[in-house]
Amino acid sequence: MILVYTGDGKGKTSACVGQTVRALGQNMVVAFGQFMKRDGQAGEQAMLAKLLGERFFAGGLGFLRTDAERPAHREAALRVLGWAHEQLEQADMLVLDEALYALSAGILEQQELEELMALARARDCHLVLSGRSAPEWLVDAADLVTSMTEIKHPWRTGVKAAPGIEF
Repeated sequence: MILVYTGDGKGKTSACVGQTVRALGQNMVVAFGQFMKRDGQAGEQAMLAKLLGERFFAGGLGFLRTDAERPAHREAALRVLGWAHEQLEQADMLVLDEALYALSAGILEQQELEELMALARARDCHLVLSGRSAPEWLVDAADLVTSMTEIKHPWRTGVKAAPGIEF
């Protein structure tokens, strides 16, 4: 199955982590990659590294802020994509957090994601994708799509990001 967690609200990565824990509880082999997040940037990374070992890879460079950064971000995305292809050989579930951010930023191409989706289906590997702005073609192709909707968030009133909540 292809599962997509999207939307402007908080909880997409948390849903991916929850999906990972659920699959591990069923003795599935899970690989979890992050496109945009640097290693050591977020709290889930320490736990995922303990749970998954080499099957966890945070290969991003952080936010893409300028066009001058685009080539380095593209290289990082290609490393994560290559790692993802390797994981398809043995994984029952492949989770690619922030894949949709990479896609919307243009550092991951539609064709590359479609190819990965086809390979995952051919190998009976569940593929979980997250990020804002899921394109219509992906919504149509996915088996499950959940949109997180922000109703209220403390940063809108000036509260800074909190460890264990936002990162």
